[in-house]
Amino acid sequence: MVGALLGFVFGWIQYQMIVAVVVGGLRRTNRSKTPAEDSDYKRRIRILQAIMLVLLLFGLPVLGYWVGRTLFG
Repeated sequence: MVGALLGFVFGWIQYQMIVAVVVGGLRRTNRSKTPAEDSDYKRRIRILQAIMLVLLLFGLPVLGYWVGRTLFG
């Protein structure tokens, strides 16, 4: 369980850093010319954020739990 907790904390930190860099870069490169294109671009960014949230906040605790179980029984 300690591994899962550490995985969650590490995932939260990673999520905050990665989202700040990736989303910031994507917003700077937005070349949308119409409001519809801009809306679609922002929707895709939100989807990317959701995917990253699931992978980092749920994937890393599972990995941490597995590593803790494997190494420390």
